Amino acid sequence: MKKIFFIVIGVISIVLGIIGIFVPGLPTTPFVLLSSWLFYKSSKKMHDALHRSPLGKYIRRYESRQGMSWSGKLISIACMWVMISISAFLVLENIHIRILLLILGGIGTCSVLLIVPTARKDKSL
Repeated sequence: MKKIFFIVIGVISIVLGIIGIFVPGLPTTPFVLLSSWLFYKSSKKMHDALHRSPLGKYIRRYESRQGMSWSGKLISIACMWVMISISAFLVLENIHIRILLLILGGIGTCSVLLIVPTARKDKSL
């Protein structure tokens, strides 16, 4: 019963993570990492499939504590601001929600730049 519960929650979590790629304010990474852990505890087949997916590269980097490359950080921030801009200036009309969304975008940007570890380049050639 516990195994089925973990699989169901893992699938819901990965769906939310994929939606979070396109919806500002819905985080992708925590949902994907949660799915990885839940599948690890319940289904080796689903865990391995997740690690072989396009998201697997990021999970493995996180698990090995390698950090995120500067280019990855910049792409992530750029995508976040594109989606925030679309939402704030093309979709939303309420100025208070626009301001809140812009503040949250600033917090997200600071988080990526200051909290998420940056991968170090190996200088040994």
